[in-house]
Amino acid sequence: MRFDKEKYEVKELTLENSTIKYRAFKNLVYVDKPVNEEFQRMNIFVPEAYYDGFSINGYTLDTAPVFMPNTVGGYMPGELDEPGFNKFGPRQLNSIFQALLHGYVVAAPAIRGRVQKNGQGIYTGKAPACIVDYKAAVRYLHYFSQELPGDENKIITNGTSAGGALSSLMGATGNHPDYIPYLEEIGAADAGDEIFAASCYCPITNLDHADMAYEWEFSGVYDYHRMHMTMAEGGRPSFTPVDGEMTDVQIKASKEEEVLFPAYVNSLGLRDKQGNVLTLDEQGEGSFKAYVESVVLASAQRAMEQGRDVSDKKWLNVQDGKAVSMDFKAYVKDITRMKTAPAFDDLTMDSPENNLFGIAYMDCCHFTKYSAEHSMADGVMADKNIVKMMNPMYYIEDAQSDIAQHWRIRHGECDRDTSLAISAMLTLKLENVGKKVDYHAPWDMPHAGDYDLNELFAWIDGICK
Repeated sequence: MRFDKEKYEVKELTLENSTIKYRAFKNLVYVDKPVNEEFQRMNIFVPEAYYDGFSINGYTLDTAPVFMPNTVGGYMPGELDEPGFNKFGPRQLNSIFQALLHGYVVAAPAIRGRVQKNGQGIYTGKAPACIVDYKAAVRYLHYFSQELPGDENKIITNGTSAGGALSSLMGATGNHPDYIPYLEEIGAADAGDEIFAASCYCPITNLDHADMAYEWEFSGVYDYHRMHMTMAEGGRPSFTPVDGEMTDVQIKASKEEEVLFPAYVNSLGLRDKQGNVLTLDEQGEGSFKAYVESVVLASAQRAMEQGRDVSDKKWLNVQDGKAVSMDFKAYVKDITRMKTAPAFDDLTMDSPENNLFGIAYMDCCHFTKYSAEHSMADGVMADKNIVKMMNPMYYIEDAQSDIAQHWRIRHGECDRDTSLAISAMLTLKLENVGKKVDYHAPWDMPHAGDYDLNELFAWIDGICK
C-alpha cells in the first residue's frame, strides 16, 4: 500500500461533445494484506487543469471535493471503473466523467462481493467484506491526504441499490469499532474512515427488517410483475417480463411478516420535523404511514410543478393544482409488487441477500428470525453482529460512530425493489439526530441511480463551498 504521485497517465477523452483531460493514478492497492488484490484497488482521477494552475467551478487542486462512487449492485463485486459511459441502463456519461468535467477529484474503488472465492474454495466476499473494503479505501485517502489531490475532508460517497446501501453505511458508521478487526485483518491504513457526505440512490438496506416493510407496503397484493435480466450481445442487459401469483406459502409469509412491522417502526422513536411521534397501530395504520404518503404526494406535486401530467393516477387526489391525498392501497397496486414473500430472506435461501450473509464455507444463510424459523432449506442464521454491521440504522444513535453531517437520499416513486418505508425510516432517523437530509422520491422513477447528476453536483457544491 503506497501512493507515488509521479506514477500517473495523462489522458484526454471526448464523449457527447464534451472533452476532459485528466491525470489518472490507477490500480492503487488500498490495503497491505489484500484478500483479493484485483478487487482491493482504486483508481484516482484528477482534472489536469489543476496541475496547470487553473480552477474549475471555484475549485483547485487542493480544495476540490473527493467524489467516491462505487460500482456495487446486488452485493456483487464492484469492479474498477473509469471515465466513460454507464455500463448498465440508458447510454449516458458515467458519474466519473461528469464529476471530472465539474471539477471534482474522483476516487473509484473496486470492492469485493458475495460470490468470490479464493484458490482453496473459501468465500472471501461475504458480509461484511463489501463495507470493510469501502472503509479501507477511505482510510487510504485519509492516510495519504498530504500527498493526494483534492480535499480529503470533503469525501462524498455515492452508490445505487446495494451500492446505495454501502454509501449509507459509510455515512452512518464512520470509525466505529465494530469494523476494526476486519480492517486490521486486511491491513487497512491506520487512519479514519469517516466521510463528509453520503449520496444514496435507492439503498437496499436495513435488510433484517426489509421483508416486513415490503409486506406492509404491498399488503394484500399477491400478484407480482418483474423483469428477468440476461446479458445480451455486447455486454448490455436484456429484460424479459415475468408475471405470476404468489404461492400459498408465500401469501402466508406475507401476512405474517406484515403484522411484525408496526412494532419495529414504533421501537425507533421516529419524529417528523414538527416533533410529532410517528407510529403504526396493529393494523399498520397511523402517522408513519401518513409520512410515507406525504413523500409520494411531494413527488407528485413536484412533477406537476415541472409540467408533468399525473391525471392517469386515479389513486391521486389533486385539488386546485395541489396533490392533497392518495389511496395508498391503489397506489401500490398501480406500481405493482415485484418480489414474492419474503422478499429478501427467502425461505429457500435463494436470494442475493441470503448469498451475501453466507460464511467462509457456506454459500447462503438466513438473517431474520422469521425466515430462520420457517426455513424450507434447513438454513442457519448468520452471525447477528455481521447482520448488524450491514444495517446503518443501528449506528445512527451510537456515540461511537462519526456520522456524516450531510445526506442525499433518492428512492424512485415507483421503485419496487424495496419498500419506500426503508428510505423513509433512514431519513427520519438521521434527521432525529440532527443530520441534514435531502430526501425525495422522483416521480415515475424505477430502481435506478445517477439519473440527476447535475442536481447531485449542485447539492455537493452547496455543502462544500
